[in-house]
Amino acid sequence: MSTETLTLQEEINALKVQLTGDLFADMDLKDQIHNLEMKLNGVKPMDTYIDCVGCGS
Repeated sequence: MSTETLTLQEEINALKVQLTGDLFADMDLKDQIHNLEMKLNGVKPMDTYIDCVGCGS
């Protein structure tokens, strides 16, 4: 694993331990986790060359 991959995974894990189980309280944390997971997995919106801007994430 690369250093960037490990760093992203560590950030995701640090955010996940902060989750409370309350949907509304966790919304911002879940959004941050989602964005980091997209970077980690190299995901971008379908039919676009723009990373994350196309879908607003």
